[in-house]
Amino acid sequence: MENQEKPRKKSGCLKGIIIFIMIYIVCSVLSGIWLGKMLSSSVTIEPNSVYVLKMKGVLMEQGQDNNPFASAMNEIPGYTKEDIVGLDDLLHNIRLAKENDKIRGIMLQGGEMQMGMASAKALRDALIDFKESGKFLVAYASNYTQSNYYVACVADSLYLNPVGTIDWNGLSANKMYFKRVLDKIGVEMQVLKVGTFKSAVEPYILTGMSEADRQQTKQYVDGLWSEMVAGVSQSRHIATEDLNRYADLYMGLQPAKTYVENGLADRLIYTEEIDSLLTRLTDTEDYNKISTSALASVPEKKAESKNKIAVLYAEGEITDTEGNGIVGTKMIKEISKIREEDDVKAVVLRVNSPGGSADASEQIWHAVQTLREKGLPVVVSMGDYAASGGYYISCGSDYIYAEPSTLTGSIGIFGLIPNVSEVRNKIGVDIDGIKTNSHSDLIVNAQYKGLNVEERAMMQQMVERGYDLFTSRCAEGRHTSQDHIKTIGEGRVWLGKDAIEIGLVDDLGGMNEAVKKAAELAQLSDYQLTYYPARKDFYTQLMEAFDQTSDEEKMMMRLKSLCAQPRVMSLTHFPVIR
Repeated sequence: MENQEKPRKKSGCLKGIIIFIMIYIVCSVLSGIWLGKMLSSSVTIEPNSVYVLKMKGVLMEQGQDNNPFASAMNEIPGYTKEDIVGLDDLLHNIRLAKENDKIRGIMLQGGEMQMGMASAKALRDALIDFKESGKFLVAYASNYTQSNYYVACVADSLYLNPVGTIDWNGLSANKMYFKRVLDKIGVEMQVLKVGTFKSAVEPYILTGMSEADRQQTKQYVDGLWSEMVAGVSQSRHIATEDLNRYADLYMGLQPAKTYVENGLADRLIYTEEIDSLLTRLTDTEDYNKISTSALASVPEKKAESKNKIAVLYAEGEITDTEGNGIVGTKMIKEISKIREEDDVKAVVLRVNSPGGSADASEQIWHAVQTLREKGLPVVVSMGDYAASGGYYISCGSDYIYAEPSTLTGSIGIFGLIPNVSEVRNKIGVDIDGIKTNSHSDLIVNAQYKGLNVEERAMMQQMVERGYDLFTSRCAEGRHTSQDHIKTIGEGRVWLGKDAIEIGLVDDLGGMNEAVKKAAELAQLSDYQLTYYPARKDFYTQLMEAFDQTSDEEKMMMRLKSLCAQPRVMSLTHFPVIR
């Protein structure tokens, strides 16, 4: 029986592979012909429309072209991917909903979108501006995370499912520390760094927060919470003392009626009651719902101009030649494109990055300077993060905006090299060889024998040279002394609202303010925006969909990379803020 079953399984598997390949080929062909036409078709806004802004998925700086197969691909075994929502699309849509007479109002539906605090504030501010139109703004969800509630509470009315929850519990910041497990397996992490507050290495050499890291983390977490409490207090007319008292009760575990009783929500309604709610708000049963992707495809009506302001997105971890974030080689190519465009008169660099490769950061910094050398003003708009390498690529601009809750600074640098000599001895592996010069085998020694005093001193000097270069770039860009930068550097993380006082940023604001400043510096009375890099089209998304890497595989690749060579970075790993 077993011998008969095995061929059937192989046959079934082979058929599945053949069908998969056929579907893949068909999709690839159609994506360039039929789907291209379908996706490029314009969307018509009908009278009595309601913009339904679904608060779910992952909020990123730049949206992607609509992918009609996204939901279908999530059904493929082994393939899961959160919907990517562009902050640029949402801000565009909210502005369009305010200005278009056919749109009667906005409904925020759901409350579990993954987003940072600076992005949440940008979204919240846009909704507050929308309310000036006099149109309705309502919110409904079964569950609200804290950041989503911070956004949704600006609504005229906030509704909740009768068995729903509002996570109003306060913030915490946590890290995992690996020193004890590394000790058990016999791995020593050799640290070379500059910066008392540069805490990225601490999980490998400590069992808990250092006092310096505890100090800076408490400062920015308290700052984020204060801003969140102040915003909710203003929108819901609840005293900040009461909001903190509710958080102490861990509202996420309280019964739904408690939210209404304490003013966090207005009413408890079931999902099927939404239709009658919108009917009442629009004064018609014949209202139309319009989605985020549909509304985002409606172009804004602006006069044509030969003057362009380039908006360059820099989002994610900074790497040298590969990765899903800010890849140095790719970013430099985008900057070169901008520099070669005669119609571009100014640049807005939107940075949302915790940092990364020191070398790539320096290369991107230099590329930004070539824009300024051409006479193009460069204005930075910071998102959730613009720290370490993220600040490095920002500091050489003409003007810097940050949100109050932006995490920035972290001016420091470190190197991290694992020493596995104890493991090697335990399992009985010996190393021998020859060398032509005194330190030809430094890399081998570092990993398999451990750095000696002279080698450690040499590598520490390299790290210190990197820090000296980093601080000199910051001093030059911020028109201050290097000594001043070093006093506020040391790897310390600052909130945007505090970074103004110490001279790391110029003003508080978002993309709108950055664009206006760029136009002012370039002396432009009329202009159009052009975006770099280009959005990922459907075909690119389709290719990426079949090239997914699991979190476990990513971790193994990261560990392998770490063990392959000494790592000199400027990346700060922030605690998880919940």
